[in-house]
Amino acid sequence: MSSPRDVVLGRIRAALKDVPPAEKPDDVVVDRGYRHVDDASDKERLELFIDRVRDYKAKVKVVGPEALQAAIAESCAARNVKRLVVPADLPDGWAPPGVELVREPGLTNEQLDRADGVLTACALGIAQTGTVVLDSGPGQGRRAITLVPDYHLCVIRQDQVVGLVPEAVVKLQAAAAAPERPITFISGPSATSDIELNRVEGVHGPRTLEVIVATELDVT
Repeated sequence: MSSPRDVVLGRIRAALKDVPPAEKPDDVVVDRGYRHVDDASDKERLELFIDRVRDYKAKVKVVGPEALQAAIAESCAARNVKRLVVPADLPDGWAPPGVELVREPGLTNEQLDRADGVLTACALGIAQTGTVVLDSGPGQGRRAITLVPDYHLCVIRQDQVVGLVPEAVVKLQAAAAAPERPITFISGPSATSDIELNRVEGVHGPRTLEVIVATELDVT
């Protein structure tokens, strides 16, 4: 009986049987005629991002930059968050009053699991897909802190939202070249479904994703 590995490799070999042995990847021109830059206005791009994030059953709150700390505190109070995991370089002014901050680095999986949630920044957002991207950069911490707690509260600034996936790929090149900076694409709360399409949330990450968008634009 063939193993799954043998089956996969066999199909790859079959698909490549017409490729000359001396051919190199650069010998074949790849059509890159797709759009590379979004021509929408900042407001249109941000509204599309918010709409797509909500489509994924994530919560979205839009606030002015001056109201960010109050919005974070409000979100934590609404979920009765008492212990909040935060990265070591949490931006000044983000810490919600009355909440115990559990700071990285050095937290065990058990400590992460006992927390009521995690608060982070992000690398960027993609309007086209409603995706939030983390790259272990400033204000984000390591990947584990956003996968173990059941609630992820993520802050994104207006200027971090790009229109298209190719734009995001360009901005993520530095992180992609650094082995210690894994990139995580988050499109809504963690979810999966079985063969009968019964949806189960919280399997591979947070059951609840809430995104706070900090902007001076008039969007809803």
